[in-house]
Amino acid sequence: MSIEKFREPPEYNEREPFQAPKVPWGRRIAAFAVDFFTIWLISLPFAGVGFFQSTVFAGGWICLRVFLPANNRGQSLGRWAFDLKVLEAGVNRIPTLMALTKREAIAGAGAVLAAQGLMVGLGNGMVLVLLTTPLVVDCVLALGDEEYRQAFHDRIAQTITAQSQRGFSLDLRLKKLVAKIQRSMRQ
Repeated sequence: MSIEKFREPPEYNEREPFQAPKVPWGRRIAAFAVDFFTIWLISLPFAGVGFFQSTVFAGGWICLRVFLPANNRGQSLGRWAFDLKVLEAGVNRIPTLMALTKREAIAGAGAVLAAQGLMVGLGNGMVLVLLTTPLVVDCVLALGDEEYRQAFHDRIAQTITAQSQRGFSLDLRLKKLVAKIQRSMRQ
């Protein structure tokens, strides 16, 4: 892989900013959950080995949420499954590696704490609430942003999550499957 892949993208026209359609909350949450639980399951065998599980989780997070989107048109596994992508706010281009790293360092820190909360907190609800609070606060900020729906990590990195025409459309496929099952049950 050459270093030229990570150079600054070409200039854009600032007079005509790109307006991405708003992403439904359910799709964004589901995409995050797919990424989170994929990495959590990979790090699960390392539970009980001190902080090694957190290290594996953080490394997996960087690979899946920084390097993969940088080389895959702004899509991680979860974003691909739900037809989403990360873009620089206001323009139609994939964020730089630095912007993705800033974005995912913040979201990843919250995700690592949430993963630890799942491991420790299943027996202790207060620990679970305490360790998931940073991730929840980060994402709740998106509820107050009607224009771009940017969470804290998006604002810092100046990114947005936008709909993509490229993906698996998992939510639509599941809706069709449920409808098919309901039709067959009625017959």
